[in-house]
Amino acid sequence: MKKFVSLLLCALLCLSGCAAGNGGASPESVVADPNSSENAGASQEAPSAEDGLLHVGIIQLTDHPSLNTIREAFVAQLNAQMGEKVVIETDDAQNDMSNINSICQKYVGDGKDLIVAIATPAAQAAAAATSEIPVLYSAVSDPQAANLVGLPNVTGTSDAIPVESIFHLAAELTPDAKTFGLIYNTSEINSVSVIEGAKAYMQENGLQFVEATITNSSELQQSASSLVGKVDAIFTPIDNTVATAMPVLAGIANMNQLPVYVGADSMVADGGLATVGIDYSLLGTRTAEMAAEILGGKSPSEIPFEVLDDYSTILNPQTAKEIGIELSEEILASAVQLGA
Repeated sequence: MKKFVSLLLCALLCLSGCAAGNGGASPESVVADPNSSENAGASQEAPSAEDGLLHVGIIQLTDHPSLNTIREAFVAQLNAQMGEKVVIETDDAQNDMSNINSICQKYVGDGKDLIVAIATPAAQAAAAATSEIPVLYSAVSDPQAANLVGLPNVTGTSDAIPVESIFHLAAELTPDAKTFGLIYNTSEINSVSVIEGAKAYMQENGLQFVEATITNSSELQQSASSLVGKVDAIFTPIDNTVATAMPVLAGIANMNQLPVYVGADSMVADGGLATVGIDYSLLGTRTAEMAAEILGGKSPSEIPFEVLDDYSTILNPQTAKEIGIELSEEILASAVQLGA
């Protein structure tokens, strides 16, 4: 009898210990570190369909300031609107197509309620990965050229840049610039589309151009150097490959007194001379507002993609000083100033 009681007490103690070790913590919104190399393509447990939460996966093409600003503004706005109803996971694909595809497949396998893709290659991969899960993109310069228009589960926001306005600014700041070097990655459809628009504008306005294309950021130094002595200025669009190595381009251009006109504010901050562009925090905020509509039950097909057109002139006065360009008080007063 004593032996039986002892066994019974042991069993009760074990049950009590197991219960204490599994104190049920309630789920919270989680944002994985997008800058961690371990995070790219890392698998996580699939969300439970019965947890009552909405699961959002954010795939970011690569780590650079403009895309980071979009992500941060998106997360802040979505949490502000939906709070504890949403669990957010983010992944940085490190500008690697195999990572992009793996992350998209993971999100589909997890059964996410919404996939958010930041930048054109990420958006194209997400749209190809699923026709059922809603896909919301941001920072896609030309959704039409990227074949993202007309898909019933896809919509988003575009950061299309006003090419004519950038060249008008170039004519004002550097009126003697008649030949432009065009640097871009030929595999980025967003860049190709903008470059075609730039070529058309220059041909119509008596300007010349020299192309220096790249396939990865390691080629940027050589391509930029090849333009020295051949061009009066450089233009590069919102090219993710160039943006990740923008200080390299700026270093070569500034050393050779070449103004660089760019497509994004972060590229100005990293040493470019100027652009006419948008505020990427506004782009992220608007994308989050669209996400809240979709998570609330609205179909992406009911939400047309949007092109933000609240443009500002963005200048880097330090770069201007370094390459010998004098900026008028009028221009400085009306522009956003970035850089050291």
